[in-house]
Amino acid sequence: MPTTLVAHEGDLFLGTVSLIACDEESRPDYSPWIAALWVEPEHRRRGIGESLVDRAFRLARDAGAGRVYLLAGEARRAFYEKRGWSICEADVPRSGMHVLVRSAIRRNREEPVFPSLGKR
Repeated sequence: MPTTLVAHEGDLFLGTVSLIACDEESRPDYSPWIAALWVEPEHRRRGIGESLVDRAFRLARDAGAGRVYLLAGEARRAFYEKRGWSICEADVPRSGMHVLVRSAIRRNREEPVFPSLGKR
């Protein structure tokens, strides 16, 4: 950490996401964080954002993280909640921003972390 992932098709940039130690200085005990997700507007709704977040999450899990955090505004909250993230703290660091968390511990070795991507 830090690590930045880039989605591309050949030389065409599609999007990016980062895995960092901390994205909210008022919460230094929370680590690691997925941050700065960006998908080019013309390539949204193709699953690129979900794939980038999933890959960053797996990197954190494989590095030994028990939980992974991210900061999202109200407009993006549902995107993450549909993908297994839950509110850890609401209205942090200000109203309308939320710290979300996802457990990185699998219940068993055969359980896929991301069913849409198949078993690991």
